[in-house]
Amino acid sequence: MDSPGYIILSRMSAQLRTQSLAAQNLANADTPGYRASRPIFAEHPALQRDTARIPGAREVNYPWDRASWRDEKAGPITRTGNPLDVAISGPGYFAVETPRGERFTRAGRFTIGADGRLVDQGGNPVLNTAGNPIAISPGDSRIEIRGDGSIHSENGEIGRLRLVRFANDQTLLSEGDRLFNANGQQAEPIERPAVVQGAVEGSNVQSVIELTRMMAELREFQLASQFAEREGERLQSSVERILRKR
Repeated sequence: MDSPGYIILSRMSAQLRTQSLAAQNLANADTPGYRASRPIFAEHPALQRDTARIPGAREVNYPWDRASWRDEKAGPITRTGNPLDVAISGPGYFAVETPRGERFTRAGRFTIGADGRLVDQGGNPVLNTAGNPIAISPGDSRIEIRGDGSIHSENGEIGRLRLVRFANDQTLLSEGDRLFNANGQQAEPIERPAVVQGAVEGSNVQSVIELTRMMAELREFQLASQFAEREGERLQSSVERILRKR
């Protein structure tokens, strides 16, 4: 295969990657606190021939799937009326304890587990400012979570949600659709957190826009596929002509 064939195949590979991310975003359009992922592409230059030996050698560029980035735009906050639902208004993450260690999330749809601890949707205990799970006793029936993250009941203060931020959110590693790994970064406590009780932050994915993007990429992939097919026919025809001349 010559350079045009390799270039179009690398383009098709990049478009498959874009489609995969768009499909992942669509699948999480209703996931609380989800942030959409976008691809990052660049040009990868490569010499077509050895410039030292063959005159007329030139550089060709291939699409390069470098990485992906996370859209940090906040999702819409929706009122649920559930006193254990909590949305973060502004930057920051809740801290939860998992079997793999401390992880961070913006999905504030909490419940009380069988052991009386406040847990997230995955059953991971939600942590307080001291890094310990928050326990709610059977006698705490009227739960109030104030704007500063403090949790109260008719019996007094229960604890305070641990809300943290990071110097660079883009380096956080996604684990599933809700959790993030700090990836070596130091979690910094938010001095003045702002949370909303009885509400949940939704996904920042806009389904219509995402679906439109997928359809556009599909058309581009189909055009590239047609080009690759014609290029294959051209090469086959060239080979046949060469063989006939022999």
